[in-house]
This record gives sequence, C-alpha cells and structure tokens, in this order.
Amino acid sequence: MELGVDAIDTSFNYHGFSAHAALAASGLLPHFTLSTKVGFFPAVGRVEHSLDPDRLQEAVQQSNRELGRAPDLVFLHNPERSLTGSSPAVQDRLGTACTAMERAAARGLCGGWGISSWDPRPWSGLVDGTLPRPDAVMVRAGLLAGIDVLEASEALAVRWDLDPAQLWGMSPFGGSAAKPLWCRLDPRVFVQEPRDGLSAVQAVFRVAYWLPRVGRVAVGTDSPSHLGELVEALRYEADGDNLSTYRRLLCEQRDRQRS
Repeated sequence: MELGVDAIDTSFNYHGFSAHAALAASGLLPHFTLSTKVGFFPAVGRVEHSLDPDRLQEAVQQSNRELGRAPDLVFLHNPERSLTGSSPAVQDRLGTACTAMERAAARGLCGGWGISSWDPRPWSGLVDGTLPRPDAVMVRAGLLAGIDVLEASEALAVRWDLDPAQLWGMSPFGGSAAKPLWCRLDPRVFVQEPRDGLSAVQAVFRVAYWLPRVGRVAVGTDSPSHLGELVEALRYEADGDNLSTYRRLLCEQRDRQRS
C-alpha cells in the first residue's frame, strides 16, 4: 500500500491452501482489488489438478468464505495440466470448465473470471467462437518466456479480442530475480534512453510488459525493497526496436532448431 500497489494476486492452493485465510486475517483486503485462482486441490499426500466444474464452483465458494468477500477476478488455474487426449474431448473439457467459471461470475461469486496458464501452447488452438470469453488471461511474460509461449499468448489475445489491459503477465524473471543470467546479460539495452539509475532487475521487469504486450505483471512480495525497485522501474519505457530485433532472433533460432 505504501508503494502505491493496490492489487493482490493469490491462489486457492498457495501457502499450503492457507493463503486466503492469511490474507483475510490481515484486515487489509478492503484496500485492494483481489484476484485468485482455482484448479489445484488438496489430496492425500499430494496436490491434484482438476477441471471438474463442480469442484471449481466449490473452490470459488470456499474462496469467498475464507476471504470474507467475493474476489474481483478468479482465474482458471493452469488448465493445460488436465487437457490430455483427443482434440474434441479436450475442447469439451476446457469449455465445460470455462462455463463453470462464467457461471460463478454470473452468480456474484466473483467480479469476473479468467484463465491463468503457465503454458498456453497445448490449448490456445482450441479457442474459437464456441468457448466463453474470459475477462482476463494471465501468461508468462518477459525475456525468458520463449517465442512459442509468446506467440501462443498473443494468439489467445487476438482470438478473444483482449486488449492489453486484459492480458496479464507473470514470472518476469523466469523464477528468480537473483538468476546469475541477469548478472551476465545487460537487459538495459531493451529500455529507452535515458537509463540513468536503471538496474538490470528493473530493466527485466519493465521489458516484461512488452513480451507479450500486457497491462499488468504479477510479482512476489517477499521483499519490500525489491517491490519498491520494480515500482520505480515503471517510469522507464521499453525500446520497441531492440525488442523487435530480439523477437526476430528468437524466431530465427527456433527455425534453425526445427530444420
């Protein structure tokens, strides 16, 4: 809040399925817009994934009870985890799950619904005029997302006619801002001049808004100083020309690997 952040993204299964209760106990949720995710469920000795519409609806209802409020947005969490088999059956499972999320929103259990996907490649081709249209889609973003993931994410945005505000990014650092890669690579080349005071971590974060073009990027909040550094990075602008060159090089590398 002190840094000007006014949105929290969490999940039904985060923190050992206790994240919702912990957030509610803080007493601060009324000050934030809130998104969460459903799709992973506790099982004996493990966590399992399901697109069963009844389980998804119950998870949204339980989220309401634990949070003490209806989330502003609920994402269908990583649907690709349960999308295996032949194409018609897979599309039917995805459509049924999306319809369950749409109904949850219609019932007032959430302000809207979306899909959060670590890898949209297995299912992006299933999106046509028969599937419900989500209010938002969250995908991997940034320099390490990979060209195939970027193109699949952009294809989803086109097929569902999503504007950048409806496409969200996640994992801009590929798992960790402390990766040795960020010490060897200078990502500031992808940010416009002037770059005085811009760190490599800040550059990686700022560029994530353009790979693919997203309206917001979810990051961890474990370190307030790190979060403050990322908020400060928003005053810089990405270098579109250098990013276009980067994407072209990624495509050329992929083509060489396939040939």
